[in-house]
Amino acid sequence: MTEASPTQGVARERSSRSVGELISTLEIDTRLLGMIGLLAIIWVGFNFLSEGKFLTTGNLWNLSVQSSSVAIMATGMVLIIVSRNIDLSVGSLLGFVGYTMAMVQAIWIPQSLGLGFDQPYTWLVALAIGLTLGILVGALQGFIVAYGGVPAFIVTLGGFLVWRGVLFLYAKGQTIAPMDKNFALIGGGPVGSLGEWPSWILGIAACAAIAWSVVTSRRKRRAYGFPVRPTWALVTVIGAASLAVLGAVWIANNYFWPAGLAHQYALDHNITEPEGGLQIPVGVAFPVLIMIAVTIVMTVIATRRRFGRYVFAIGGNPDAALLGGINVRMTIVKTYILMGILCAISAAIQTSRLNAGVTSLGVQAELDVISAAVIGGTSFAGGIGTIPGAILGAVVMQSLRSGMQLLNIDSPTQDIVVGVVLVAAVFLDSALRRRSTR
Repeated sequence: MTEASPTQGVARERSSRSVGELISTLEIDTRLLGMIGLLAIIWVGFNFLSEGKFLTTGNLWNLSVQSSSVAIMATGMVLIIVSRNIDLSVGSLLGFVGYTMAMVQAIWIPQSLGLGFDQPYTWLVALAIGLTLGILVGALQGFIVAYGGVPAFIVTLGGFLVWRGVLFLYAKGQTIAPMDKNFALIGGGPVGSLGEWPSWILGIAACAAIAWSVVTSRRKRRAYGFPVRPTWALVTVIGAASLAVLGAVWIANNYFWPAGLAHQYALDHNITEPEGGLQIPVGVAFPVLIMIAVTIVMTVIATRRRFGRYVFAIGGNPDAALLGGINVRMTIVKTYILMGILCAISAAIQTSRLNAGVTSLGVQAELDVISAAVIGGTSFAGGIGTIPGAILGAVVMQSLRSGMQLLNIDSPTQDIVVGVVLVAAVFLDSALRRRSTR
């Protein structure tokens, strides 16, 4: 084996230094950049193994919808873990709330109250009851953790058993269907999506918002005397982010309605079908819109509001946060209430996607949610975590499951892979923290 010459070593060192300087100039989070690279490897790998089936517009569109529910709950799990707590009950709570909303729509309003199906207010009542349940359960568990002094692991493990047990007690194994037609739109599908031009308008608006956000942030930093990106770096960041957004919209608009549904649409609207059938772009699905809205709100809460700063302060040092005047107990209760609300939103998406309430809803969801948060950079040591990282983590988790399903890998093997990925993520987090403290 030949040893590298001093010249080659110097060249490699300069190359590494130049890449590092480029990343530093662009002010890119290296962990998020690494996750994007990991996601690219997963996508390319599964596309190769599935003979080109993974990177199709249909599969990527489905992947975005499937990731939405986990991603929404993962944003709340970030704050829970950042505050040095955990919530193992999210899957059971999702199933309990989702089945309850199904009962409201299919049994309680139309049959028990005798008001009939598909009332204009049915879906609103179902959502209100679901959100109320999420708030009450979150408040109860948070109160026991914060004021009862019971470890979060025990409280939420109890919730994991209790809410699943309550679900089975009053469900008795029955599947409740169908859902209200308006409620069913929340789950996506050809009808539950924006369509072509509204999706493009959304994409252009998102690009404008990105540019405004980056430029505004630069002006504020300059006003306070902080270093700022050079103009070329600013343009690069805005251009790369806008390209990613428009690319996602293009993929969504190149996924079309099923042929049978498009044919029926043509008949209903007296449209002459072209040769090869009518192609109607599906566009961005409503679950993805909800996920985007939740991501924006949670990012603002975590980074721009006092509550978010309190959560990170508690995770960094609970004693110092208490001495600093932060109401630690109430802040923890609020994190669990927020988690309950996000579970209810995810329950609505999952139930409407299935168009039914089933007792298996949310099984093992807690594994995917916690894994998404941890893979996204949230540290179990507390005080560290990002909302965008959790979203990327959810996409990584769902990409693994989607790819393995395309390869017809059985469910137990999928669980093994997800478990290994979770342990590896925690190990990496521990290694990075040890390195940073040296």
